[in-house]
Amino acid sequence: MSKRDRFNSDPSIHISKMNVIIPYSPDVPCDSNGQRMWWAFLASSMVTFFGGLFIILLWRTLKYLWTVCCHCNAKKKVHRIITVDGVKRTDKDDPAASEVGWMTSVKDWAGVMISAQTLTGRVLVVLVFALSIGALVIYFIDSSDPIESCQNFYQDFTLQIDMAFNVFFLLYFGLRFIAANDKLWFWLEVNSVVDFFTVPPVFVSVYLNRSWLGLRFLRALRLIQFSEILQFLNILKTSNSIKLVNLCSIFISTWLTAAGFIHLVENSGDPWENFQNSQTLSYWECVYLLMVTMSTVGYGDVYAKTTLGRLFMVFFILGGLAMFASYVPEIIELIGNRKKYGGSYSAVNGRKHIVVCGHITLESVSNFLKDFLHKDRDDVNVEIVFLHNISPNLELEALFKRHFTQVEFYQGSVLNPHDLARVKIESADACLILANKYCADPDAEDASNIMRVISIKNYHPKIRIITQMLQYHNKAHLLNIPSWNWKEGDDAICLAELKLGFIAQSCLAQGLSTMLANLFSMRSFIKIEEDTWQKYYLEGVANEMYTEYLSSAFVGMSFPVICELCYVKLKLLLIAIEYKSDQRECSTLINPGNHVKMQEGTLGFFIASDAKEVKRALFYCKACHDDISDPKRIKKCGCKKLIYSRKLAYKKIRLACCFDCGRSERDCSCMPVNVRCNMDSPQRDIPLSAVSVNDCSATLRASKNSYNGYIKSIEEDQQSALSPKKKQRNGGMKNSPNSSPKIMRHDPLLIPGNEQIENMDENIKKYDSTGMFHWCPSKDIEKVILTRSEAAMTVLSGHVVVCIFGDVKSALIGLRNFVMPLRASNFHYHELKHIVFVGSLEYLKREWETLHNFPKVSILPGTPLSRADLRAVNINLCDMCVILSANQNNIDDASLQDKECILASLNIKSMLFDDSIGVLQANSQGFTPPGMDRSSPENSPVHGLVRQTSVTTGANIPIITELVNDSNVQFLDQDDDDDPDTELYLTQPFACGTAFAVSVLDSLMSATYFNDNILTLIRTLVTGGATPELEGLLAEENALRGGYSTPQTLANRDRCRVAQLALYDGPFADLGDGGCYGDLFCKALKTYNMLCFGIYRLRDAHLNSQSQCTKRYVITNPPYAFELVPSDLIFCLMQFDHNAGQSRTSLSHSSHSSHSSSKKSSSVHSIPTTNRTNRARSRDSRDKQKKEVYR
Repeated sequence: MSKRDRFNSDPSIHISKMNVIIPYSPDVPCDSNGQRMWWAFLASSMVTFFGGLFIILLWRTLKYLWTVCCHCNAKKKVHRIITVDGVKRTDKDDPAASEVGWMTSVKDWAGVMISAQTLTGRVLVVLVFALSIGALVIYFIDSSDPIESCQNFYQDFTLQIDMAFNVFFLLYFGLRFIAANDKLWFWLEVNSVVDFFTVPPVFVSVYLNRSWLGLRFLRALRLIQFSEILQFLNILKTSNSIKLVNLCSIFISTWLTAAGFIHLVENSGDPWENFQNSQTLSYWECVYLLMVTMSTVGYGDVYAKTTLGRLFMVFFILGGLAMFASYVPEIIELIGNRKKYGGSYSAVNGRKHIVVCGHITLESVSNFLKDFLHKDRDDVNVEIVFLHNISPNLELEALFKRHFTQVEFYQGSVLNPHDLARVKIESADACLILANKYCADPDAEDASNIMRVISIKNYHPKIRIITQMLQYHNKAHLLNIPSWNWKEGDDAICLAELKLGFIAQSCLAQGLSTMLANLFSMRSFIKIEEDTWQKYYLEGVANEMYTEYLSSAFVGMSFPVICELCYVKLKLLLIAIEYKSDQRECSTLINPGNHVKMQEGTLGFFIASDAKEVKRALFYCKACHDDISDPKRIKKCGCKKLIYSRKLAYKKIRLACCFDCGRSERDCSCMPVNVRCNMDSPQRDIPLSAVSVNDCSATLRASKNSYNGYIKSIEEDQQSALSPKKKQRNGGMKNSPNSSPKIMRHDPLLIPGNEQIENMDENIKKYDSTGMFHWCPSKDIEKVILTRSEAAMTVLSGHVVVCIFGDVKSALIGLRNFVMPLRASNFHYHELKHIVFVGSLEYLKREWETLHNFPKVSILPGTPLSRADLRAVNINLCDMCVILSANQNNIDDASLQDKECILASLNIKSMLFDDSIGVLQANSQGFTPPGMDRSSPENSPVHGLVRQTSVTTGANIPIITELVNDSNVQFLDQDDDDDPDTELYLTQPFACGTAFAVSVLDSLMSATYFNDNILTLIRTLVTGGATPELEGLLAEENALRGGYSTPQTLANRDRCRVAQLALYDGPFADLGDGGCYGDLFCKALKTYNMLCFGIYRLRDAHLNSQSQCTKRYVITNPPYAFELVPSDLIFCLMQFDHNAGQSRTSLSHSSHSSHSSSKKSSSVHSIPTTNRTNRARSRDSRDKQKKEVYR
């Protein structure tokens, strides 16, 4: 029961309200008359305030008068210099100077104590604020009692606590007073006024044994400092949060303070009315009254009766209404604008997460998630965390909600370490950075991504980063980051490099860009019952590229044997392996020859429809699965210890002989002691090639002498039972960016052929310093410029025409990435296709700095839209016409982004040509190299396709067009039925290999994350042999550097390349008419080490009509029983032929240009006619060996 209730219910009290104002009890020594003493409490505060103010003003006045009167003496005293014995010194004996120094030190100490600069100061400031809130809470408790009442200090617990708080406030007031520079302004501060009207009344209350609620509500004004306290504690860090807390604290403190004043005057009454007009209102009713007053609602249920209360309400409603109308909307806006995605990621035990940042839009995110979370992958136990500084729109937010189990979004920037900590970047499995492929300034976009890489690597150097880059030359800046290490998984996917590389490979084998793009993209199988070209195309689209370790049952077998076994028995297509050993770094071997024997823990690259099928290569056991015909029944067996961990791939392999002395490892004297001491452990001897120990040692000793030693070793090898072809090929050991020339210099697999020996004897730089590309001395651009008449007189044929749109302001697209695959050193010089650029000379001059070291390059200044320019370069006789655009079109309508390329494509297709001109030019001796005449009896029976009628319409010219917007593919072919909403890979131009969009490269981000070897393989196939060492060289010099031919650089030529095999005529003609694709696969692999992996078929080949469409489409990895037709072109991986550059009359196995006229082709693989008998014998011996293996 409160004191007010006890007073009202006490029957012994019968004094009128007029005479007795406060409750009286005999237990409390208080005034028995019950008279109010409020004036004593108020007087103590007033005397303290005005007394202190008077003293300060009096002190200032006296000080001013003293300064005016004694101005001269004070000035002399301050600046007095005492000279003793000719030496100047200040008067240090002045007692005033000592007094000022003491006061200054005390003042500084007090300032440090209250400024929160030290830990003690922060604790003191926070403690004062906490005690102020505590005093305010005590006021809330006491507000339920009468305004004035008699209380015993020794018995009232709340009064004792309040007394302790105010003693502390008094001490803190003293510190503030000492530290203040201007005492007058300090005296008039809000916090000082609060202390004046709350601290003295407490001491008066103890003296009078009575309590007056009075002005203790002023403690609510301390809430204004709430934001400062939170900043001291590092809780508030952003401007919005500080502003929000400031607005809330000011609004609440003003509200509570005004309510306290109304509570005081309404419960006390007006003094001039003898306090008769008071009303009983609780403090919280007053709070309610002030709120409805500020909001101008005013229900009228509670209102002020006293004159003081009403007068206060008149002035308060003006300020309160203004504050309510301005503060409340701003507070709501700040709360509403708070980041919805501003939390922190909570890692889940046993589940990895990746961070995706950069260009986050609906299109980029949907494409990424569709490929990353595809059902053909194994269970993806990875959570995707998106980090972007802009909140997602409604569509993107809906996409995140649909994948809420595996996707989270946080708003922030990777340039802010705080945001990186929020997404737990230090524990992330990788960080993926997406680029804006459609930006107006590619260099600026790359710079932004590089800055993101720098920020992330600076925060956590060990994090794996996969970033997209638009321009190839910007990749060099990543090498400047100390913690960037591609060996640890860091990768930069350069879209320009891969895009132009894909298009360049299509110039060598049309349709290859489509096939490779489909291989690393995850596509679902779409079944079509009708016998249409889409049925066979989509069956191939369902294939992807996977990696898996090979079973121990394959150890010791050669690659062709394993490849055939996997295709025939396991229904898997093995195209490459990853070779590892302690002596060498890992290297990717694409279709190596018979000399490479499989080791334990070898990683294979497979083409299959899903990841589960590839497990057959790991589970295969000869003892358990040899008699199984259904590959689906090949499961894990327990008869062998299979290899499941990656660590086993690095187990030590003992070589059959030392590379230097030819002795066994145990007897080797040139090997370090620390290597020989580990020979006691039982390990398996696995030779790296089919060369015996004696042959190996003889060959390696010869490698240290002269080139004659190489020739002698080759002659010795030819006398052995091994095939000469094995001695001439190295199996592509140096086709990987992970290999090192220093480690490979004594490799017996790198023995050069006869042509290489001749090249080494010539002191002519034919190749670059790495031996990966053809090279020539730099040429001035004026020497390669052709006029229309000069181009017409040149009679170009079998060349590549590049139609490029660009001007002085266009961003460089990096044409070097297009030319390099066409100038790879695994082509002989006479096999290189001439490249003619048709476009703006101003633009091509800017690109020429990176192109002047490549042979067979010409420029025709003009425009691709001019038919005269196109006829001048004989576009009807070209092997491929490429249409590119360097113009960045900032157009709102996406359909107009590719207007130039579409117009150029339609312009070429509508052109007509004279058949007689084509025939005359085709038979001209001016462009047909010696030995390449298709009418030669030595060539035509084997080549596969004879020359037909020349192109008479532009629709038959092989064209590949680069598109920016996928939907624009509908405008390229007028005779297709593609819907505008059809996905790019389902459209006819893409399936036929005549259109390519950079968007298909988005899938490489997720493919690289799951398997970084995939990107290595794609680069090896597409770029023609670009390596990190070459990238470092280009970063230093921005140009290829020529190099003399050495055994090491010439060995780099011996690597596979993609070609197309014709079935119309030649060694496989018998299979072209109704034969099985599997038989062709096995025959090509056994006979020529050619690995087939797809078909380029006429679109209407299944109709068997006389007037078939000349368009072709891609079929990836057909099944064994797939029926072939004579017009098919087979995609294959061909070995490098050393002798093709020597004998111009050698038989050629065809690399056909693949358009309908089949009018020309270039020799890609030659076999000497004198070795046919030996080759047949070697095939028979290999067939017997393989039969033994299958048993």
